[in-house]
Amino acid sequence: MNQQRLLKIQDQLKQNGLKAMALVPGPNMLYVSGMHTHLSERPIVMLIPAEGEPGVVIPTLEAPKAKASGIPENLIFNWGDDEGYMGAFQSACQAFGLAGETIAVEKLYMRMLEWDMLEEFSAGVKREYADPILNQLRLTKDDQEIEYLRQAISIAEKAMHDLLPQIKIGMTEKQIAGMLSQLMIEGGSEGNPFGPIVSSGPNAASPHAVPTDRPIQAGELMIIDWGAIVHDYPSDITRTFAIGDVSDELVAKYNIVKAANEAGIGVVSPENDCSAVDEAARKEIDDSGYGEYFIHRTGHGLGLEIHEEPSMITGNTAKLVEGMTFTVEPGIYIPDEVGIRIEDDVLVTDNGHVVLTSFPKRLITIQ
Repeated sequence: MNQQRLLKIQDQLKQNGLKAMALVPGPNMLYVSGMHTHLSERPIVMLIPAEGEPGVVIPTLEAPKAKASGIPENLIFNWGDDEGYMGAFQSACQAFGLAGETIAVEKLYMRMLEWDMLEEFSAGVKREYADPILNQLRLTKDDQEIEYLRQAISIAEKAMHDLLPQIKIGMTEKQIAGMLSQLMIEGGSEGNPFGPIVSSGPNAASPHAVPTDRPIQAGELMIIDWGAIVHDYPSDITRTFAIGDVSDELVAKYNIVKAANEAGIGVVSPENDCSAVDEAARKEIDDSGYGEYFIHRTGHGLGLEIHEEPSMITGNTAKLVEGMTFTVEPGIYIPDEVGIRIEDDVLVTDNGHVVLTSFPKRLITIQ
């Protein structure tokens, strides 16, 4: 249990007049408790009261994780498959006095299964969203979190350096993605935060393309979007490569995206807001006549989740704050023709920024 994070949550619960916060398996529960659990047909709910020790409703087979996290045994409401979970929810709701109270729940993760149980055994319970509290808490990273991100980046970048000499024209996108995943695991990654995106030629015009059996071909560009995980923190990097000799037109488009990436990074500073990052990157692409083909925001927060706050999008006036980590990843996507994206992971410092990623951004050619 991370006591510092727990106390910050409890302080916010008090300030907002909330009785408790209910968390289900996912990044927020992990952030506070260190427990690795997952959503399944067996419900798990961690209850954090505004005052006092947290408790959890949890299957018996997962209960040792709760004990290891520091939750008191009398507040571990475990249940077995033979008896079901209703009794455990009833005991937990009574123990925390939730009837008639307002509790905070996660907008993106709380399911009807868990909420129905909380309502069933807490007459008149009301809910507010916990996301403003949790997002603000997770918005900036401490030194340990940043170190984990650095390690995840290092593993991912080494894997790419090792992969490139092995790629040959005629290999399929799936083959390349599989080789990259294996190299990251061998290099120390805990897994894949997402399946590596390997998309070539017209397939790359879809930002979230899935690798296919299409062979890569000379004369086209290929996007690879990949990342590793260290202590649950992922890296998220994208580079675009030339397959054999490519046209001057494709090189020119690549250079536009590279300039947009550098422009977006260039304004990262506590003096600016999230909107400024998107505006700077988007201007480069707009001024080059390809604005309609830049079809997503410039970046997203990076932490326990690949996509979290803050969002680098025009209109988001949230100030950049020291300790924020996020991606800068402009792109051009012309349907049925080509896709280009360059993505870096960036840390806001007290007087500017540090680019955590270091993989070269020159157009590398794969022969």
